[in-house]
This record gives sequence, structure tokens and C-alpha cells, in this order.
Amino acid sequence: MQVLKAEILDELGPIPGAESVGGVTWDGHNVWVASGGHLDALDAASGSVQRSLDVAAHAGTAFDGRNLFQIVKDRIHKIKPENGAVLATIPAPNGEGNSGLAWAEGSLWVGEYKGRRIHQIDPATGAVQRTIESDRFVTGVTWVDGELWHGTWENEQSEIRRIDPASGEVLEQLDMPASTIVAGLESDGGERFFCGGGDSRKVRVVRRPRRSPLDKRHQE
Repeated sequence: MQVLKAEILDELGPIPGAESVGGVTWDGHNVWVASGGHLDALDAASGSVQRSLDVAAHAGTAFDGRNLFQIVKDRIHKIKPENGAVLATIPAPNGEGNSGLAWAEGSLWVGEYKGRRIHQIDPATGAVQRTIESDRFVTGVTWVDGELWHGTWENEQSEIRRIDPASGEVLEQLDMPASTIVAGLESDGGERFFCGGGDSRKVRVVRRPRRSPLDKRHQE
């Protein structure tokens, strides 16, 4: 396993009116942030709030290319980003206590915080399709270029980990500075991770490690 110090490129916020910053997702233009009582769309360069939806948003957030998904206690809401309308609701795995949320391969991927697990679920029914075990509390979850990454937070230490989606083995780890939480995690599809900062009310931008052509061939 390769262990590196996380390189923080930028901090967005504190976000005005946010209770905290939990889930984060990327729609190709803006960073959507679960701010407690609303979902905020931030400009990725300035951190300014571009739009705000009046919906409950305390935990993981995801975007499937058209709609947003938001964990709300023991449910996951499918939300229309244009107006905040809830289009559908499915059960979250194991009730409450879920954290991260991501969209990939036609599925939702849900981090179960203290359960130390990631669940792949059917976005239409909420049925669990498979479960990946972790050895740390799981916060944010994201997929990028076929890689599964998740955030951790335990004993005042946060990490961003790349894991084998079949076995859960940790392949790569970015250590965040002490007491700097990763409460939500999303990739922009390139070299940036967006990390929800919890009670700091910030989003931290962390550099994703670059891949050499040799590294990519070894992954294939």
C-alpha cells in the first residue's frame, strides 16, 4: 500500500448559512454540498453559492448525470436539481447511520459510517447488491476512472483511501492533516477530490495522485 500526505489545493467556504458540510457531489460545473437544511451548488473556483435547494441534506450526496440523490436519515431521496422536487424515495441500507453516497456503474454506493462498510445498491429499490468491508469508519465515497475511493474519520484522523472494489484491500492512502475531517468525498473526474469539511463548513480540494501509463497498465 502506498501512503502519501494529502495535498490540499484550496479551501472553499465557510459556506454562509451551512449547519455543517457533509455530502458533496459534482455535476460537471458546480460542487453540490449537503449543508444541513439545504443543498448548495458552489462555484468550484470561488466557493460562492450559485444556487440553493430547500431540502434536508445532512449526509451523502450523489449525481447521476440528471438528478441528485441525497441521504436523509433512513431514506435516500432522488431530487430534481432544477427545483428541489423529490422524484422518488428508497430505503437506505440498515436504516440510519449512513454517510457517503456515489453514483457509478448504474448503481448507488453507500458508506455505512460506524458499520465500516460500503454497499452497492439498486437505485430504484434500495436493494443491497453487494457489500465491501473496511477497517475504518466510512465517510464519503466516490468512483473515478474505475477506482473506488472512500473517506475515513476515526480517532481524530481522516484519510482518503483507494480500495480494491472486490476485496476491500487498501491500495493507496492519502493522510489528511490532524483533526481535518473528510465528511464527504467526490472527484471531478480529473485531478481533484472535493472533501466535505463537517463543522468547519468548508469544502477542501485535495489533489488526486497522478497515474503514469505504467500504473494504468498494471491496473488493467
